Amino acid sequence: MNNNDNYDLILKLVLIGDSGVGKTNILSRYNNNEFSLVTQPTVGVEFGNKIIKKENKSIKLQLWDTAGQERYKAITNAFYKGSKGAFVVYDITRKSSFLNIDKWIGELKTNGSEDILIILVGNKSDLEDKREVSTDEGEKKAKQYGIAFCETSALQGKNIEYAFNILIDEIILEIENAKQKEMKNNKSNNKKKSKGIMLNTNNDKNNKKKKCCK
Repeated sequence: MNNNDNYDLILKLVLIGDSGVGKTNILSRYNNNEFSLVTQPTVGVEFGNKIIKKENKSIKLQLWDTAGQERYKAITNAFYKGSKGAFVVYDITRKSSFLNIDKWIGELKTNGSEDILIILVGNKSDLEDKREVSTDEGEKKAKQYGIAFCETSALQGKNIEYAFNILIDEIILEIENAKQKEMKNNKSNNKKKSKGIMLNTNNDKNNKKKKCCK
């Protein structure tokens, strides 16, 4: 039996953003509840799996942590394909990583699916004394693109689960809406196909004989 038969749904999610913003630790905290103070830059792409339950459905998450270095751009572009959701991550203590958000979202729009859902994540909220990007700036940037926004701390585990739930719930809602729309369209098409010429077979009360065409 195919392993995919064990799941009701499989979702591919990618984490993108500048190198060093904490993508790997966000993924590690969510996937294994682990955090490393000493991390090496991701080389190309790293991959992880996680099974979650949503509304009595079993969902398999395929989690892709993409490198932020420019030299790996050609490698990571291919991994945007088929992604249902993306975390665009910046470091609240590094203004430059926030200024590159437009570049990363542009790359998503170019290489990802048209219907990909995005959440903007400001990581390292535990380093408040070193903050260079205000929460208000993050919210305004997310509003500019019409996407969700959340600040997280992979170190403390703050809002990590919450951020994933926001994105996953939006994706599931989008999928359900698409299914309902498809079902509605199918019903409408079936009605059009079955519609034909209706003949009046009622007898004329004043005429015992049926009317017919000459």
